[in-house]
Amino acid sequence: MPATPEELFEKLDALGISYETHHHAPVFTVEEAQAQTDHIPGGHCKNLFLKDKNGDLYLIVCLQETAVDLKAFRPLVGAKNLSFGKPDLLMEILGVEPGSVTPFSLINDEEQKVTVILEKRMMAHDLLNYHPLRNTMTTQVASGDLEKFIRNCGHQPSILELPERI
Repeated sequence: MPATPEELFEKLDALGISYETHHHAPVFTVEEAQAQTDHIPGGHCKNLFLKDKNGDLYLIVCLQETAVDLKAFRPLVGAKNLSFGKPDLLMEILGVEPGSVTPFSLINDEEQKVTVILEKRMMAHDLLNYHPLRNTMTTQVASGDLEKFIRNCGHQPSILELPERI
């Protein structure tokens, strides 16, 4: 059974991670999120759940305005033919539905099947904003605490400059 937002908050508390959560209407796109959360300070982010030809899984976490060039990204991680992961795979591995993808969903990847890529420019922000497993809330954490959380979930994130589409 996937973790609930309450279980996520308990884990953040246990790790000594400060956070602030804002409730809002459901958002499914960056544009909808901007309309609901633009007043919240810090970097606003998006997440790309990807699968390659070999079945390897990736979670790219970046600023919402970053237009990742997936073709140029592939050689950085040795991936072949990247495509977006299907909703059933997303639920199976990260325990969330489309529109709720978040680095916090790594709490559900107990077998560390996902390779985590954090955008270097995003990590330069003091505060970052993500859904806490549901797209009806936005939770703000410090960038260092995000990394602490991800490592506690058993993942070793790579912090990379992401190639952008022109």
